[in-house]
Amino acid sequence: MKLDDIRISKTIIERYTAKLLDALESDVAIVGGGPSGLAAAYYLAKEGHKVTLFERKLSIGGGMWGGGIMFNEIVVQEGGKKILDEFGIRTKSAGDGYYSADSVEATSTLCSAAVKAGTGMFNLMSVEDVKMDEEKVTGLVIIWTSIEMASLHVDPVTMRSKFVVDATGHAAEIAHILQDKGGHRLNTPTGRIMGEKHMCAEVAETLTVENTKEYFPNVYGSGMCCNAVYGGPRMGPVFGGMLMSGKKAAEMIHERL
Repeated sequence: MKLDDIRISKTIIERYTAKLLDALESDVAIVGGGPSGLAAAYYLAKEGHKVTLFERKLSIGGGMWGGGIMFNEIVVQEGGKKILDEFGIRTKSAGDGYYSADSVEATSTLCSAAVKAGTGMFNLMSVEDVKMDEEKVTGLVIIWTSIEMASLHVDPVTMRSKFVVDATGHAAEIAHILQDKGGHRLNTPTGRIMGEKHMCAEVAETLTVENTKEYFPNVYGSGMCCNAVYGGPRMGPVFGGMLMSGKKAAEMIHERL
């Protein structure tokens, strides 16, 4: 078969354009493709909901790829292991309820599972604002990451969704957009982002799940974003709480959908 350069280009442009057009109306938009965002995407898509995930970076998976200090192993406890087992990700016992997994196997499997469940996945796409109607978030304002990085004066486009999951990790980007740009009050004890505290894995693992909730109408926090918004500590390369948080966010949204 003779390869036609233009046919290749047309196929990419046509297929991507169709995929993006379809994503402009979604049930749930997830911002951030780390472990909690991927878990939320998988469980929601598996239930038949239309899910779109936007990730600013080239690679999907967030900080999970690097394990701890670029040693590509992650640690989970019993709750996280159950989720890894569900995905068929191999774990090894380290004793006393600790389990390790290869971070590359874990991350790539979560990515694949979310896509195969039906998630529309868009990397290299940044979220610069939210769409608001009657003091509720009803969508996102998106732009290519390359435009953002180059500081080009180019207008973004808007997509609509019934719910948004803020899975942007330490940065809690959607929360900051709501607080700093819109001056909105968040569903926290102070009404504001309370800020991430110092490392304490034991407390952080529990609070990551407990703090997974609707922090603004139609917006749910997931993963490390939850502790940044509600003032919990960080936990480092222990990922069970991240996965359980993503699953909890999916379950909460599924009940409302």
